[in-house]
Amino acid sequence: MIANARMYSVDSETAELWRRLLAAVIERAGLDIGLLEHADPAPISELWQRSDKAAVFMCGLPFSLSDPRPDLIAAPVPSPADFQGLPQYWSEMVVRKDSAFDTIEDTFGGRIALTVADSQSGCLAALYYLMTAADEFPLYREVIAPQVTPLGAVSAVIGAAADVAPIDAYAFCLLQKYRSELTSQLRIVGRTIATPIPPLVASRPGLEGLQAAFLEAHRIAAIAPLMEALLLQRFVRPDPKSYDALRLNYEAASRYWRGHRLAAAVHPAFAASAAAFAR
Repeated sequence: MIANARMYSVDSETAELWRRLLAAVIERAGLDIGLLEHADPAPISELWQRSDKAAVFMCGLPFSLSDPRPDLIAAPVPSPADFQGLPQYWSEMVVRKDSAFDTIEDTFGGRIALTVADSQSGCLAALYYLMTAADEFPLYREVIAPQVTPLGAVSAVIGAAADVAPIDAYAFCLLQKYRSELTSQLRIVGRTIATPIPPLVASRPGLEGLQAAFLEAHRIAAIAPLMEALLLQRFVRPDPKSYDALRLNYEAASRYWRGHRLAAAVHPAFAASAAAFAR
C-alpha cells in the first residue's frame, strides 16, 4: 500500500518534511506502506483512483462525490490561530500586493486563475463564494489555463498572467513560511467560507493501527518537530458527514453557474472538463 502528501507538498522543502512525517507515522504503526512519488505534472486524480491507498491526501470535493467513498484515516488540524484548532480550511483570494485591488469586486473584469475543475480550494470554493458577489455577468474577462497547484496559481498572479486566484489557506500558510519571497508579493482581498480540510484516505477499512499512529503523532517526540515545521497542531478522526457540505455546495454552484457566466473566455481545458462555469 502507498502513502502520499502531494496536496500539501507545496515546494521541495515541505515535500521532504511530509515524506519524513509519513515515514515516521508508518514506522510507528508497524505497517508495510511505501511512500509513493507522484509529483506534478502527473494528474493528482490518478492517486485517488488507486486501489492501494493507505494514507493519501484527497481533496474534499472528489471525496464528497465518490461512491463508494474511500475510508477516512485522519484529518490535519493546522496550527495557525485562524484555524481555531479545527480540521477546517478555506481559500484566500489573493492579488498582487502592488495592484489597485482592495476588494474582490475590484478584480471583476480581469483574469482569474483556478487550479483544476475538481478542486475544492482551487475552484469550487471560489465559484460558491462568487455566487452572490455581483449582479452583472460575466464577472471576469478570462479564466486562464489550469494552474494545477497552489504554487502555480500564486505564480500566475505574481507574474501578471492573472489578477486574482483562490489559494488553499493551509497551503498558503506553508508558502508564507517556506516561500515568503513569493507570498510577500501578494495581498488577500477575500476569504471563502470554511469547509472540512482534505483528509488522508485509504482504499479499504481495517487500518486502525495507522489511524491511531496519526492521532497520537503530536505526542511522539520524534514526530512532533516535523508537525511543528509543517504548521500542524495534531491529526484528528474526520467526521464523514461533514464532507456532505462540499457536495451540496457543488450542486448549488453547478445550478447557479449554468445560468450565469463567470468569464467571457474560459480556457478549453476547463470547458473540456464540463465544469459548471465552462459555458
